[in-house]
Amino acid sequence: MSMYGVIHAARRIANGPLVRPARLKWERQQFLAPQNHAALFGVYASFAQARHDLPQENPGFHLETLSGQYVNIRIKRVFEYDYPVMRWLEKAFQHGATRVLDIGGSVGVHYFAYGRYLEMPAELSWEIVEVAEMVDIGRRIAQERDAASLKFTTDLNAAIDAGCHDVWISAGAIQYFEDAHPADLLRRTEKRPAHVLLNKLPLHDGEDYVTTQNLGQGAFSPFHIYNKARFIESIEALGYTLWDSWDVHELSLHIPGHPECSFGAFSGLYFVDTKQVQPDRKARPVAQAGLL
Repeated sequence: MSMYGVIHAARRIANGPLVRPARLKWERQQFLAPQNHAALFGVYASFAQARHDLPQENPGFHLETLSGQYVNIRIKRVFEYDYPVMRWLEKAFQHGATRVLDIGGSVGVHYFAYGRYLEMPAELSWEIVEVAEMVDIGRRIAQERDAASLKFTTDLNAAIDAGCHDVWISAGAIQYFEDAHPADLLRRTEKRPAHVLLNKLPLHDGEDYVTTQNLGQGAFSPFHIYNKARFIESIEALGYTLWDSWDVHELSLHIPGHPECSFGAFSGLYFVDTKQVQPDRKARPVAQAGLL
């Protein structure tokens, strides 16, 4: 038997009815171990079902220690996946945008990191929605750095209902909200933003589902995985045009025991309301350009 045949046979045995239950039990034990930060486990129909499988004493994102990587790394540098967001945010500013809603923006990572490269509007208002622990740290940092443009809130509903933002940004965060699908949020707001920038999204070609992640420090969280086509269509149905999309190769997703639910890269999407603004006359929406 060839090496490929041996590997294929081993995988078939590992996923067989005799071995699979024991292997998944072991995988779950590994997932729950404190040192296995970022590990994933499980395929669920809802957040409620996912929480049932998580430890009862689970602080989720409500741990100040989880802010360390953001304070020490993310506010000081940008990564490859940030550049498409920076490009379109700069275009939005050039077209008069001054009010940003950053959903899950931590302690102001995008404001500080992007501000090293972009010319921010003098009248900029940058509002961040976060958990209370992040808000407290973010406000302290904003005061220390004299960042008067930064505002923080824990109330996503109030921020959405205000309907006063030109740009919405969410990078690697919206999927952790139980009831915050971007299309649903956009339907609720009276004045919709002209620009919607969504980065580090877990989109794939399969069905929607929920999985769970080990956040480290004994904290865990469910999060959504979305069907890519339906996710895009739900926002386009509101009158938005998908202007740009990109792959985030730095992030992938592997669910133990569920290869059909795993995929090799996350996604970034930029939607624009062309009734409010034309983002770039030289560019074309990705669908028209044959890039989607």
